[in-house]
Amino acid sequence: MIRKFLTVSISLALASAAGYVHAQGNASAGKAKAASCAGCHGEDGNSTMPSFPKLAGQHQGYLVKQLQAFKNGSRIAPMMAPLAAGLDDQTIQEIAAYYAGNKISANPAPVLPASDDDDDAPAKTDEQKKAELAALIAQGSDLYRNGNLSREVSACVACHGPYAEGNKPASFPSLHSQHADYLIKTLTDFKTGARSNNRENMMHMIATKMTDEDIKAVSYYISTMK
Repeated sequence: MIRKFLTVSISLALASAAGYVHAQGNASAGKAKAASCAGCHGEDGNSTMPSFPKLAGQHQGYLVKQLQAFKNGSRIAPMMAPLAAGLDDQTIQEIAAYYAGNKISANPAPVLPASDDDDDAPAKTDEQKKAELAALIAQGSDLYRNGNLSREVSACVACHGPYAEGNKPASFPSLHSQHADYLIKTLTDFKTGARSNNRENMMHMIATKMTDEDIKAVSYYISTMK
């Protein structure tokens, strides 16, 4: 019995080690193949441009799904479509493995963009700006964790987790430390229907019930999560 148990244990350990080596191999190959992605997404997947998403630390399965969607046209993106069109399935897996194995960088403290209000209005003091930003992030935190029952907006935490780490088995993406500008655009695209390749259009149904202020608030809050 003991010999049988040891045999099974060793077999499982070897299988796990082989799987780890294979994953590492995928990531190593993916690093070289992701070189052309660095201009927009950063060398390690940490984009420095807020309009381009950070890919570092994102779940491999989610990245694979999005690259396949760009390739087959189910996710419309004129910039990404021609790049994804030349990728075979193995390359997609390798690039996704590379980015998934990297750590996402934290964002600097958020700053509200310059107001588009009347130029004749008195300029806000630094204290007023800080208070406005704090209120916006608090609003975003409440929406992320509790949703809005009166407008039937689901809480983000239900699918994306208490730390915005996502749900790997369900292919719900990690969101923490993502650029606020990119999150605002993404939620707006879900709201307008410009992006609709998610499961049963779930995000479209949620985003259509969100105001522009909701989208801004929750995006700023998520960008501060680590």
